[in-house]
Amino acid sequence: QVQLVESGGGLVQPGGSLRLSCAASGIIFSAYTMGWYRQAPGKQRELVATITTGGSPNYADSVKGRFTISRDNAKNTIDLQMNSLKPEDTAAYYCNANTKLIGKSLNYWGQGTQVTVSS
Repeated sequence: QVQLVESGGGLVQPGGSLRLSCAASGIIFSAYTMGWYRQAPGKQRELVATITTGGSPNYADSVKGRFTISRDNAKNTIDLQMNSLKPEDTAAYYCNANTKLIGKSLNYWGQGTQVTVSS
């Protein structure tokens, strides 16, 4: 059974930092592109950052220079270091695992962790 379990969300003041973590089980972790997505109330889920199997990161323009994604294939985890947080970063953050196997896309989501940026 595939599980993606996020942790590290919470309430932080503008300008502050948070570190999110996602622990994966039930998948061959090193074969998956991993990512973070977020969804604010009334808005569509959007990409925050992804990291390929080779460790190459990709970021949404809105978080470039502030957020850093990393992965540890030995621990089956990814992290998202979020600095200089803004109120508009407030959202539920979801961990994602994606790969293609024999042409079929496999896509899994965690349950989400809430990040609230407010004074």
